[in-house]
Amino acid sequence: MATQSRLTLIANLQESIHACLKGHITPDEPLAILDFPDIRNCGDSAIWLGEMAYLASRHGKRPAYVSRMDDFSADQLRRAAPSGPIFIHGGGNFGDIWGAHQDFRERVLGLFPDRPVIQFPQSIHYQSPERIEQSARAIGRHGNFTLLVRDEESKAFATRQFDCRVRLCPDMAFAMGAIQPAGAAHLPLLAMLRTDRERAAAYDLSAWPDVPVEDWIQESRTAIRAAKALGMARAASLNPERIKEGKLQAAARARVRRGIRQISRGRAILTDRLHVHICSLLIGRPHAVLDNSYGKVRRFMAAFSGGTDLSYRAAALDDGIAWAQQAAKGVAGKAAA
Repeated sequence: MATQSRLTLIANLQESIHACLKGHITPDEPLAILDFPDIRNCGDSAIWLGEMAYLASRHGKRPAYVSRMDDFSADQLRRAAPSGPIFIHGGGNFGDIWGAHQDFRERVLGLFPDRPVIQFPQSIHYQSPERIEQSARAIGRHGNFTLLVRDEESKAFATRQFDCRVRLCPDMAFAMGAIQPAGAAHLPLLAMLRTDRERAAAYDLSAWPDVPVEDWIQESRTAIRAAKALGMARAASLNPERIKEGKLQAAARARVRRGIRQISRGRAILTDRLHVHICSLLIGRPHAVLDNSYGKVRRFMAAFSGGTDLSYRAAALDDGIAWAQQAAKGVAGKAAA
């Protein structure tokens, strides 16, 4: 992959997203988006904001119905969007690591055999052959499912296992476009490392005591409740679906702002989170990248985002820290010049 500027990379990936999705959206039909990520992980909210930004910028549309898993109603969806495609939020939960999301996805396929269902870009990982067979049956019975995937390995797997349309597509967070950093960096290096079930290792940074180690799944519930309340107040509509959308959109924005503030503090970043990598590209921060537990980050970078000088695929922890420390010196030198 040839080296390119981050702005060129972002623009190219946005065009690739549009090429994958433009045939699924028509001006005169409503659409729904399911599985809103009402969770602390800033990356999932970045994907959601990208999905919404794509619909608004390319099609002048907003969903007629949105839902989380726990407040989904098939009847309400049919009333709000009696026809048109049903989209399912993208991310990294296609498979059996995050089983509740796969159960929900297959439930939707069973409830709407007469509607096109489009999966926004996902990474795929299964551990159980039985669970693969269950997913294959649900997809095969539906017959009108489009599966967008974020890496070549997921594409090969889905093409082999599932009877549906499969297409390679960049992560939807890139549809947000370039983002201004939230202030000047004051930490030479910030390590943003997973603390959940996808971490590849419990990295020991005791040899680098001056490097802060954080994750971005901690949040203030009070702040999110306040954001949702403000979003509801600004919905300027008596339509309950618009009020709910406003509330959820405000929560997603608050989470992404928090994540951008967090990573903007570092002149350089070390991470094993895919969306810390993506958001670091969006704000223009150099970053060294380790992989998650099943190769998701490496696979995505190989397919789409590894072609800039801002990111470095580290072979190991010490390799990543050494590269990021050198990159941080370069950032500091430019700031002083």
